[in-house]
Amino acid sequence: MKTPAASLHYYIGLMSGTSLDGVDAALVAIAPDTLPRLVATHAEPMPKALHALLMHLCHAEQVSFAELAEAETAFCELQANAVAMLLAQQGMLANQISAIGSHGQTIEHAPYGHHGGPAYTLQLDNPSLLAELTLCTVVADFRRRDLAAGGQAAPLAPAFHQALFGQEEGEQLILNLGGFANVTWLPSDRMQPVIGFDTGPANVLLDAWFAKHQGGRFDTDGAWAASGNINHPLLERLLEEPFFHQPPPRSTGRELFHLAWLERRLVGNETAADVQATLAELTAVSVAQGIQQLPLSHESATLISAGGGAHNAYLMCRLAYHLPNTIFKSPAAYGWPEDWIEAGAFAWLAHQRLCHQPGNLPSVTGACGSRVLGGIYAR
Repeated sequence: MKTPAASLHYYIGLMSGTSLDGVDAALVAIAPDTLPRLVATHAEPMPKALHALLMHLCHAEQVSFAELAEAETAFCELQANAVAMLLAQQGMLANQISAIGSHGQTIEHAPYGHHGGPAYTLQLDNPSLLAELTLCTVVADFRRRDLAAGGQAAPLAPAFHQALFGQEEGEQLILNLGGFANVTWLPSDRMQPVIGFDTGPANVLLDAWFAKHQGGRFDTDGAWAASGNINHPLLERLLEEPFFHQPPPRSTGRELFHLAWLERRLVGNETAADVQATLAELTAVSVAQGIQQLPLSHESATLISAGGGAHNAYLMCRLAYHLPNTIFKSPAAYGWPEDWIEAGAFAWLAHQRLCHQPGNLPSVTGACGSRVLGGIYAR
């Protein structure tokens, strides 16, 4: 039986992650009693000037309001271009979109506060401008309501993972390898709470080290990392970071893991390729350690891998080594290719907001309860 057209709604999710490589736009169809369906996608590359400005804002100790305004406007124009391209690709009009879910660009994420100050998370965005540029209703500022409720405001994707994959039999693991890695555990007993948390860096250090020594944005297929050897003393020093030993809920960002953090742990005799191999090993080991903390009901588990890191052949090989009883599965088998789950999550979160339904999972973020996330900026 086909779903009546009147009950089918289209949303666009916009995501620009910590890799700062562009804006992902996902067109998602949502209807009652059906799983969210990915309809179309568009990736809008990040201009070099905006990339440089955002990187500066992420690491600068002081910034000006003028710099913030310049970056915010340029970022919103990039988002609007992504929406326009996606609509043109599908021959759709703005009034056919129920809402855009905009994550914004994370500039700083401090769920534990800073030097004893209050917890905060900052996503650069201007949903008012985005609504004007696209003529669509925009839902934005998803994270701070969870933070206000005592949560870490991240990760938010596990709620979408539950909606997308929770109908499958047995327990599921969903691993996102973006700038940072996070894992979601969907228990086979649906009465048990979902667990999800950041395990540590994924691409953020790999990309930064590659850019410094090879001059590109990322290490394709992990080829450069594969040419090096794992430096085990360095790996041990990296794994001493207290974050890796914190129990969930936990989340992190560039504030902790960045190039200077890495360089402070080098002794000076490492080759650049060996450091790259060691950074890939750091991601694989920290993911494996995180999964080992979960109350899995079986020794073997199915893991759905997503994010840009899922295309890194060397990294996936190291993950398979450290998780020998794990069956790796592509989300493409469910109609959701690796690169589009994060953007799809914010389309779904926009839908949740318009329907006045919660978007967070307290068992994941540590919030004191379920909350409706995001503010609405009407077209």
